Amino acid sequence: MTDTQLSTDTTVMKALRRLRMPQTQRNRELGLLLFAFLINGAAVALVQLGALGAIDWTFLYYCGGLTVLVLALHVVLRFTARSADPFVVPIATVLSGLGLAMIYRIDIEDELTGWEALSTRQLVWAAIAIAGAIAVVVFLKNYRVLFRYTYLFGLTGILLLLLPFVPGLGTDAGADVWVSIGGIFSFQPGELAKIALGIFFAGYLVRTREALTSVGTRFLGMTWPRARELGPLLIMWLASMAIIVLQRDLGTGLLMFGMFIAMIYAATGKTSWVVLGVTLAVTGALAASQVLPYVGARFTNWLDAFNPELMDNSSMQLVSGIFGLAHGGLLGTGLGQGRPGLTPLAHSDYIFPSLGEELGLIGAFAILCLYMVFTSRGIRIGIAGQDDFGKLLATGLSFTIALQVFIMVGGVTRLIPLTGLTTPFLAAGGSSLVANWLIVALLLRVSDAVRSRPRVVIG
Repeated sequence: MTDTQLSTDTTVMKALRRLRMPQTQRNRELGLLLFAFLINGAAVALVQLGALGAIDWTFLYYCGGLTVLVLALHVVLRFTARSADPFVVPIATVLSGLGLAMIYRIDIEDELTGWEALSTRQLVWAAIAIAGAIAVVVFLKNYRVLFRYTYLFGLTGILLLLLPFVPGLGTDAGADVWVSIGGIFSFQPGELAKIALGIFFAGYLVRTREALTSVGTRFLGMTWPRARELGPLLIMWLASMAIIVLQRDLGTGLLMFGMFIAMIYAATGKTSWVVLGVTLAVTGALAASQVLPYVGARFTNWLDAFNPELMDNSSMQLVSGIFGLAHGGLLGTGLGQGRPGLTPLAHSDYIFPSLGEELGLIGAFAILCLYMVFTSRGIRIGIAGQDDFGKLLATGLSFTIALQVFIMVGGVTRLIPLTGLTTPFLAAGGSSLVANWLIVALLLRVSDAVRSRPRVVIG
């Protein structure tokens, strides 16, 4: 037999094995997706019955278009990433669907239709986000190629954060975090910056982990880094403080610094880095509350929210959201039968209290459990990875989602001071939705590489 025939036979046998191999992960994903579609469709139908008293099939048809896109992503995974995690896409689908249903419900209360309705724009952004995830899965065949462009991603992240300061692009919308093109198209570049910086942090820490894990001083049961090793941590802390001061965006500053702390802990395994990071974060936040008026106002609203003088002004939004959660009780008022529109920005910053009012405490806990499973799957992907870059990338991106949820849910429930972030997948906003679905695509690629790579068996 010639070498050509042998090569041909080997190729044919590999193709046959791929066809015969049962795609357990993808079959599990398909079952979960069908359940997710049922939940989303029922949520939209219940919103219509509760708020309108009848079903509007037109909007359900539009939602069906998103279902087709998610199924297209599933089919793409069957051919290009057969071993990818089966839970990530269904969870993202359910969260996106519940968020869309609540935004649609608030549009009904505000009597918004057509392009003026935020739910219509959210449908379009969801389609773009899922299409973007499909593109990443198709064209990024090996996520390790991102490691080559570590510093390019770092520069990109910095430029994205600076974009709102460009004359003619930035908008005057409280915090300097929005960019507007032609007064028609606007987006928040910080959402994409967190992905670029996540890739940069992963690549940078892989290159410098040996220096960061060197032997230091042993104290209080922990090994503390030497003073000369604190440079990266202090630089990131100063960068986050610059975001808080210059952009007036407390949430993004905390998010970027928190992501770096989580990844440096994953890279070194030293608890002392977490202690130092939390200490710097708390110190910076307290200092900002004393120096910056808008940060001080957030702390005042947090500590004294039910003060009658504040309730009529600055803390009204926070108190209104808490009253909405209380109105929902254990089981909720039912989709379409609450009054979430009484709270300002109920579709974006306060979408979690809106859902909590109509789904109740049980529904709110169910949403938090979905986030918990999503984060745990992402961290599990990172732990199972065999290359350091994949471990840090999956861990950092997953922790970013978890931290963002904690910051937002903690803020609207008065656990911590409120910041200006969005709740991942749920809140209205195209840039946030696109960024989070891109994170889904990256996690799918990393998980497929982890499961597909052959392992060494000893024994």
